[in-house]
Amino acid sequence: MDESPVVVVGAGPVGLAAAVRLLERGLEPLVLERGSTAGASVAQWGHVRLFSPWSELVDPAARLLLSTMGWSPPEDDAFPAGRDWVERYLRPLAAAMGSRVRFGAEVVGVARRGRDRVVDAGRDVEPFTVHVRTAEGDEERITARAVIDASGTWSSPNPLGGEGLPAMGERAAADRIVYRLPDLTDEAVRARYRGRHVVVAGSGHSALTALATLARLAADHSGDPDAGPTRITWALRRAAVGTTFGGGAADQLPARGALGLRAQEAVDAGLVRIVTGFRTEAVERDPQGRLTLVSAAGDRVAAVDEVVALTGFRPDLSPLSELRIALDPRLEAPLALAPLIDPNVHSCGTVYPHGAAELAHPESGVYLAGMKSYGRAPTFLAMTGYEQVRSVVAALAGDHAAAARVEMTTVETGVCGGAGLFDEPETVSEAIPEAEQGCCGPPTSEQDAAVPLTTSC
Repeated sequence: MDESPVVVVGAGPVGLAAAVRLLERGLEPLVLERGSTAGASVAQWGHVRLFSPWSELVDPAARLLLSTMGWSPPEDDAFPAGRDWVERYLRPLAAAMGSRVRFGAEVVGVARRGRDRVVDAGRDVEPFTVHVRTAEGDEERITARAVIDASGTWSSPNPLGGEGLPAMGERAAADRIVYRLPDLTDEAVRARYRGRHVVVAGSGHSALTALATLARLAADHSGDPDAGPTRITWALRRAAVGTTFGGGAADQLPARGALGLRAQEAVDAGLVRIVTGFRTEAVERDPQGRLTLVSAAGDRVAAVDEVVALTGFRPDLSPLSELRIALDPRLEAPLALAPLIDPNVHSCGTVYPHGAAELAHPESGVYLAGMKSYGRAPTFLAMTGYEQVRSVVAALAGDHAAAARVEMTTVETGVCGGAGLFDEPETVSEAIPEAEQGCCGPPTSEQDAAVPLTTSC
C-alpha cells in the first residue's frame, strides 16, 4: 500500500494544493481531473470576480513551489476574476506537477480493494481501488493508499423547486432556466436577457451578483430600442429580506460586503422587485413560451422570460457509495464539521479552522476536502480548503501534531444565511445572540460601487 499514490480527485484550487502538500511530505500524489484543464469548473465562472484577494487565493506551499520555477506572483491585494485564477495560478501549478496531474480522467467510483462496504474482514489492510472513466470512454482501475476528494459541487446545482427536487414543469422549461451566473460581458448572453422579464431565485452571493449585474443591464438603455425595459424579480424563499444583503461595511472581506450594498442599491433604485416567502412548486408555460412560477402557497409570478436559479449546490456522493463515510443528514458534510457550518445555527459567525480530525470518516484514509466537504452549506473560502488539506496530508504522513495545529486565521462573517431558521426572520433573533447578528445587519455606510463582483469562493 505504501508504494501506491494518494489519489486526489479534482485539479481545482484545493485539489492542487493537496498535491503540493503531499509532495512536500514525500508522498506521491496522483490528481485525477475530469476536465481538460486545471480549474475546469472555475473556468466556467471565469467572468466572475472573487471577493478574496490574491493573498488569500494562493496556497503557501504552492507559492513556494512556483517561486522556484520562475513564476511571477500577482499583486497580493488585487482581486482576480475566475479566469485570472485559472490562467495565472492553477494552470501554472498543474504544469509544475507534470504527469502527476491527469486530465480527462473522471472518477466514477472508489472502494476498498476486493471489498464492498458491507465486508469487514481485512478491510483496513487493503488499499483503495479508484474506478476511472477516460475522456475516450475507456475504463481504468488505480490502486491508491488514500483518497482526497476535492471535486467540489459545481456539477450538481440545486433545482429551482423549493423542496430540493425539481418543481413540476421545471425540466420541461429547461431552455428558459439557468443554474449558474450568466456572463453578461458576452453580447450574445446580454441579448438573451435584455428587455426581458428575468426572475432571480436564491439568497446567496451568487444571487446578489446576478441582481447587481442584471440591474446594470436594466439601467443600460443603449441596447435594442424595440426590446423594452429589462424587468427583474427577485424570488426569495425567506419570509423577509432581513440579513440577505450581508455584512456591508462590517464584513472583513470588503468586496463581499460591497456586493451586498450594490444589490441593495439596485433594489432601492426600483430596478428589482422582491417577492418573499416564495418556494417554487410549479413552472407553467403558456403558448408563447413564457413562464409562470407558482409557489407552494399559490402565489404566482407571471410573464417570465428567463429564470436564473441560484439556489446553491450539493455534493455528488455517488462515486463514494461503497465507502463507509459518515455525513450529517442535513448538510451532507462530515459529521464533526457540520456543526461549525450549519446555516440553521450560524448567522454570520466565524468558521473555525478545521482539518483531519473534523474531516475523518469511519473509512480510514478517505477525506472530503474543499467545497465538497461543506456539503450543502454555503460560502466556502479557498484558504479554508488550503488549511484542510495541510492538516489532512500531515495526518496521512503520520505527523499528528501538525495535523492538529492551526496555521491560519479565518475572517469573520464566514457563513451568511441559508435555509431553516432563516426562512422565519422572527426566530433568528431568538436563536442567535445579538452579538453574533451584527455582521449581517443592515449596512451602515456605502462603499465604492466599483468594487469587483464576487463569488462564494
